[in-house]
Amino acid sequence: MRDQLQAMIDAGRDTPLARFTLGELLHRDGELDAALNHLAEAVAQDPSYSAAWKLYGRVLLEAERYQQAVDILARGVQVAQDNGDNQAAREMQVFAKRAAKQTG
Repeated sequence: MRDQLQAMIDAGRDTPLARFTLGELLHRDGELDAALNHLAEAVAQDPSYSAAWKLYGRVLLEAERYQQAVDILARGVQVAQDNGDNQAAREMQVFAKRAAKQTG
């Protein structure tokens, strides 16, 4: 699946969903830096993609990039709230609190 998604992106059929899905698969395989690149592109292509913001923030937290996680999750919470996606907003708020604790 990863290879198919990458081939699709390379062929010019680059979509936020393809980037999100590839980021999710890379995250599951522990390839956090590669996952972060695709998730950053997903939210750049579709700034209203709540699920992408949530996973992006979560992977930053796991990668111990705490200040970045705080910043991304704050943006993600706002996006989710604007979309009426209250569950995603709450989850991101929890992740943001964890990240903020790590920044001191």
